[in-house]
Amino acid sequence: MIKAGIIGGAGYTAGELLRILLHHPKVEIAFVHSNSNAGNVISAIHTDLIGEIDLSFTDTISPNVEVLFLCMGHGKSKDFLDTHAIPESIKIIDLSRDYRLKADAENFIYGLPELNRDAIEETNYLANPGCFATAIQLALLPLAEARQLNTDIHVHAITGSTGAGQEPKPTTHFSWRNNNVSIYKAFTHQHLGEINQSVQQLQPNYKGSINFLPVRGNFPRGIYASVYTDSEMNEKEINYLYEHFYDNDPFVFVSPQNPNLKQVVNTNKCILHIEKHDNKVLIISMIDNLVKGASGQAVQNMNLMFGLEEQMGLGLKAVAF
Repeated sequence: MIKAGIIGGAGYTAGELLRILLHHPKVEIAFVHSNSNAGNVISAIHTDLIGEIDLSFTDTISPNVEVLFLCMGHGKSKDFLDTHAIPESIKIIDLSRDYRLKADAENFIYGLPELNRDAIEETNYLANPGCFATAIQLALLPLAEARQLNTDIHVHAITGSTGAGQEPKPTTHFSWRNNNVSIYKAFTHQHLGEINQSVQQLQPNYKGSINFLPVRGNFPRGIYASVYTDSEMNEKEINYLYEHFYDNDPFVFVSPQNPNLKQVVNTNKCILHIEKHDNKVLIISMIDNLVKGASGQAVQNMNLMFGLEEQMGLGLKAVAF
């Protein structure tokens, strides 16, 4: 069994991670760290886990683990690793944005399996992608690999309220969010850096802009991204390109039907749908922001890092490719 520790165990991503790991056949949760909740029963905070876990939060860190998940706020992972001597034998999976960009990466590999699977299998240090970034990159990577991104890209994507974290803020509490919608960080969202980085990894000569309008949705979880750009390819050619690119990726599905967000909520799936309108190609991309956009993808990466079946513990049976 793989012994796992979680740092920053009280938030949404840690709660989702616990739900997944508790049912993973090869993982044992050794400890869940939280300074603010030390001594409290975990199921008193993550109340849906009543009857499933009998551990309490701790403010001590055991070195007797094989993998450490960092579920702290952005900027805190680097501070944690700078101030704690973690044995080199422990694999680290960071769910913050601290190590996602190459300029900050140190020894961390960017953990989008559909892009960097081989490197993920060999690394001990992994930077888990952002939720918006995951949905948008999966919409763009096949075109980038085929060198078919030749003009500006336009993205309109809406996310559930859990993407803003558990701590209440003026734009996240129920009375503001319910029956409401708003744009934020127009053209400046922090995930643009990793999206551009991955596009240029496959298509280094791409010089266009990614025009991203993030939207706060009035629902708890999920990301629905509509992405469009110019293309001379026809719809059949583009669909073939996507199906071929993701042929060996167990969680990405190209759907001929126009999908809806409920198809991916509570799963590690990404569903893509492609339409051609005159010279524009439209790619719809949908994920659950807490699963494929965070904790599910972290477990997917853990499986790869430990040589396990990629789908293990994530609700899809192994597929013989």
